[in-house]
Amino acid sequence: MREPNAIDFWRGFALITIFINHIPGNTFERYTFSQYGISDAAELFVFLAGWSIGIATRQRDGTPEPRWRSVVRMLARTVEVYRAQISVMLLALAIIAGAALILDNPLILEWHNAGNFFADPIQSVCGMALLTYQLGYFNILPLYVVLIGIAPVIVLIGRTSRLAALALSVGLYLASLVEEWNLPSWPGEGTWFFDPFCWQLLLTLGFVTQDWSRTSPAFRLWTRRLVPLGLVIVLVGITLSVLEIRPDPLMVPEPRLLFTLEKTFLTPGRLLHFLGVLLAFAPVYALIAPRIGMIVGFLSSLGRNSLAVFSMGSLLSLIGQLVRFQTGGGALIDMAVAGSGLVALGITAWFVEWRSRKTPRPRA
Repeated sequence: MREPNAIDFWRGFALITIFINHIPGNTFERYTFSQYGISDAAELFVFLAGWSIGIATRQRDGTPEPRWRSVVRMLARTVEVYRAQISVMLLALAIIAGAALILDNPLILEWHNAGNFFADPIQSVCGMALLTYQLGYFNILPLYVVLIGIAPVIVLIGRTSRLAALALSVGLYLASLVEEWNLPSWPGEGTWFFDPFCWQLLLTLGFVTQDWSRTSPAFRLWTRRLVPLGLVIVLVGITLSVLEIRPDPLMVPEPRLLFTLEKTFLTPGRLLHFLGVLLAFAPVYALIAPRIGMIVGFLSSLGRNSLAVFSMGSLLSLIGQLVRFQTGGGALIDMAVAGSGLVALGITAWFVEWRSRKTPRPRA
């Protein structure tokens, strides 16, 4: 088991934020950082995935591991995340169906695009397998499957040149913004909520900057010097969010995605804000870790087991939505939902680590 570290800490922080934000209208949502900025925890989660890939594809001595091992490792992770997405989708649909039966309310069957499944299960099951049928608030893992699936290409190019990998990623990002490329949804109309052609840039940025932070003193120096710029960007983001200032998509020039703040396409405004948040808060872990040991340990445990915790958090968020819908919400209900959810996430992380310790290791 890894010791607490900044990556696991911030990933755990992102997981809790996603859990809270996926219960719309709850009391604690207003205190999450997504309410005071342009970007949110989704950007942090994907960026840290790329950073983790950079760590995972190196050996203990810091040298890159063999190419074939990196490719196999990431393909195995892709299968693991895909399996989690299918399982979580089936459980979410079962929760929705069960709630509709228990509460005798067939309207619940329409919850978050679930109506397509119950109306046409044959096509919907095929769509689930293809990742083209997604429920609302259950669309991060499909993005993650695609990104981890293409990560071997990023890593192999990055082994030759980090700048080349970043340049190709930026080129694909800009072309996607101009042409509005996205993957289609099916059955039903529309496209993916998270456009993989754009969000791949964050994964690549995480992978590339992880290497530069380890090998380039100049990069580390400039990240420290640019902290004030990051703070300015964060303050601008707070101002825009509090005053609810957003560019009108009907008034901006073409190509419009270069000038809006759409989450689906990770538009430049959101990306710039996230980079400002990174610059501003990168030094924070070293300052607070010695002072909040128990919290650091808890969040790091969630981050170490991010897939299981994220999957459980998605289901708990859905249950929390249904509880608030039935009861009308309120501070006490929200405290019970959030408190029990955090306990359940902690137990999930503990169980995964306990099971890994109990699993016998094969002998050499």
